[in-house]
Amino acid sequence: MASRAAIPFLVAMMLLTGVCNTLLTKYQDMQCVRNCDAEDLAKRAYFNQPVLQTAQMFVGEMGCWLVVGLMTLFRRYGPGASPTSNGYEAVNTNDTDDANAPLVSSPADIPKPQEQDPGSILRGPRILLLALPAICDILGTTLMNIGLLLVVASIYQMTRGALVLFVGVFSVVFLRRRLFLFQWLSLVGVVVGVALVGLAGAIYHENKSKVENADEGSPESNALLTVIGVLLIAGAQIFTATQFVLEEWILERSAIEPIRVVGWEGLFGFVVTVIGMVVLHFAVGRTSAGQYGYFDMTEGWRQLTQNRAIGLSSILIMISIGYTLSLLQLTHLLRDHYAELC
Repeated sequence: MASRAAIPFLVAMMLLTGVCNTLLTKYQDMQCVRNCDAEDLAKRAYFNQPVLQTAQMFVGEMGCWLVVGLMTLFRRYGPGASPTSNGYEAVNTNDTDDANAPLVSSPADIPKPQEQDPGSILRGPRILLLALPAICDILGTTLMNIGLLLVVASIYQMTRGALVLFVGVFSVVFLRRRLFLFQWLSLVGVVVGVALVGLAGAIYHENKSKVENADEGSPESNALLTVIGVLLIAGAQIFTATQFVLEEWILERSAIEPIRVVGWEGLFGFVVTVIGMVVLHFAVGRTSAGQYGYFDMTEGWRQLTQNRAIGLSSILIMISIGYTLSLLQLTHLLRDHYAELC
């Protein structure tokens, strides 16, 4: 019952923190970092560091280890914990009943191979399996951050709705799930809605650009950039859907807590992102063509630390990344609830 009561709260937190994360990220993109005194708005340079924004997301996910530590302390020293046992539980040495009991009562009691150790899939070095969804998260988040540079926050948030289509298809193909006709129709409706949002955004920018440039006689349109942004965001949902399907597959075959999954993914994702940032900085960012670009790590760090608005919003984004934890906890609870119904 407690799990069912927590589901509405988790849904609300997922929506709230997800919206805050989008708005704060777009707020960062709107901050001027160079030539801010120029009267010509076209000469002003704004914050455009999608890779750095991906790294700050993983820092927020790594913060889940603080929650894991607090939970461990609470279980050990909180109410109901034994102050003397220190987590140790004595073994029952009375083997009289065990000696008289049969080793296997029936063939049905023989555990299946996958049931012998539910946590074995992530035991030891196999914890590195969580790097796979983390890499998908890197690719998906970076593409979405680039797309957010090209579209407004509302179009970005609506386009992310395409995620449900890819998750549904991948769940059927890889997890052998079954979707009913009304569910497929719902997915098609979502895709049509996403297409309409992208089309409306392109038409709006085209008309706006024509009005703004009517006096100059050379109307320039941002419609193409909007379409590219929508395609990047929609394409990023393929990687995000792959991440979710991998996470569900791992959670079904292990006893690991979802919050630990977030923590491990944050750690692996941060390490891979930083390594990629360093490599791309020396390969591209240091060149004249790559200066002030996505892979100029030195410039990105300068903008993050010297611009107060960007720095504060970065901290808030790290906090709002808690929506990832809410989403995984929700998936875990809904899966258990579905199992009870079946």
